Amino acid sequence: MPEDKSGGGQSFLERVQAWPKNLKDYIESLRTEMRRVTWPGRKQVQATTAVVLLTIFAFGAYFKVVDEVLVKAVTSLQKAFTK
Repeated sequence: MPEDKSGGGQSFLERVQAWPKNLKDYIESLRTEMRRVTWPGRKQVQATTAVVLLTIFAFGAYFKVVDEVLVKAVTSLQKAFTK
């Protein structure tokens, strides 16, 4: 069977046989990394959620006003040029 050069000089069979060890190493490093994560507390999550919601509503209101102004401006221009 010809060697596959994409596997770092390993044959396909060697790479398949190494898969369980690689998976185990990956899961162990994932667990180690997840232990290092600092999770936010309930108050912090509530506060940031409130900020996000308020920002969304503020931008929504801003874009609503801008949209209304632009609609009125375009409508006025259309009426002016179609007379």
